[in-house]
Amino acid sequence: MVVEFKDYQQYLSPALAKTTELVIERGQGSYIWTVEGERYLDWVQGIAVNALGHSHPRVVRAITEQVQKLTTASFNMVNYPSTLELAKRIAQVAPGELSSIFFSNGGAEATDGALKLARAYTKRPGIIAFKGSFHGRTLGAVSVTASNSKYRKYTEPLVGGIHFASYPSADQCPQGYDEEQRSAWCLGDIRRIFDYICAPDETAAILVEPVQGEGGYVVPPVSFLKGLRAMCDEHGIMLIFDEIQAGYGRTGTMFAAENFGVVPDIMTLGKAIAGGVPASAVLSTEKIMSEWHPGMHGGTFGGNPVMGAAGLAVLDEFAESHILDNVNTQGAYLKQELLGLKERHPIIADVRGLGLMVAIELDHTDGRTGGDLVELTRSAALARHMLTLSCGVKGNGMRMATPLNVTKDVIDEGIAILDESLSVAENSD
Repeated sequence: MVVEFKDYQQYLSPALAKTTELVIERGQGSYIWTVEGERYLDWVQGIAVNALGHSHPRVVRAITEQVQKLTTASFNMVNYPSTLELAKRIAQVAPGELSSIFFSNGGAEATDGALKLARAYTKRPGIIAFKGSFHGRTLGAVSVTASNSKYRKYTEPLVGGIHFASYPSADQCPQGYDEEQRSAWCLGDIRRIFDYICAPDETAAILVEPVQGEGGYVVPPVSFLKGLRAMCDEHGIMLIFDEIQAGYGRTGTMFAAENFGVVPDIMTLGKAIAGGVPASAVLSTEKIMSEWHPGMHGGTFGGNPVMGAAGLAVLDEFAESHILDNVNTQGAYLKQELLGLKERHPIIADVRGLGLMVAIELDHTDGRTGGDLVELTRSAALARHMLTLSCGVKGNGMRMATPLNVTKDVIDEGIAILDESLSVAENSD
């Protein structure tokens, strides 16, 4: 029996947005197959979730072996060897003294937890987040999200005490500023919040993506994150890094923070840490976590042993297959090929990113924002059996979220499809 999207569409809430109507039966590596047996190249990978591609044998084996022994007995009640070992392994590679971990299920949960932890430790109410940011869709997470107003539509009033500053992307700063001028201007924006809205001694945390994800794969200047670190140190404010998408090898280092030489007080992880199994985490120091007293936070499924086993398999594969080396090698190659496309396609206004967290920005040749060009390109790519995903506040970015173990031939295949698809978009302009 072949199942079509329309067969179950009536049972899905329209709040669950769908970018395709594909019904997928299986996946392997960089590819997925529909119930009709059609193969698609997947450059979305669950939105950067499948760090090792679909159904990596090592991860599948670890999950299978663990499920045969125990699925869960609630981490609130008992402990599991796999989860405890995963916590230890993450602590060993985490920057600074971020050695105390709280596991949950998804990125939004981790965001909520990080905000609660910062307020519990500082005994302050204020949170500063950034325009262009995406931290999740729960009520708490969407309160600090500003990558698109649609996420906040009809949900006001949200959590109080949240204030937004500008992120040092070109579209949020005065026209003509270089990156260092943007950095200084955005740091000044936070000082203006301190002056006019929320005093430093009332501010619990500054929450930032070290590389913005949905906001457009925007890489800030080193001076910006170092400036945030200095500002937080001066005023006793918690610096929270959201590494849910940028972390775990995506930018070529284990954590994006390492690219900037900045260690946060609290860090959130998610997406890639368990090879496709729902998992997220809040990391901090023992001192900060000590103010999060028993019962102040929790969850039924977080820290389950299946997640632990999958997470250990991911770290084992990272180590044995030198995944970070591959990210840097193939990331450089991908960026080179995208820059080649930029030379051939004038609608590509920018190529940016770190490692395998790379995006292109499309605009009309007359300067108009190219959100429509992105959708035309994505549609053409889908017709050629390739899944892609947009990004950016104005929807004019396309992010590349290949597996971290991607190979040159898979990149070449995707670049060829993008080349054809960009031509389709240009011809309609």
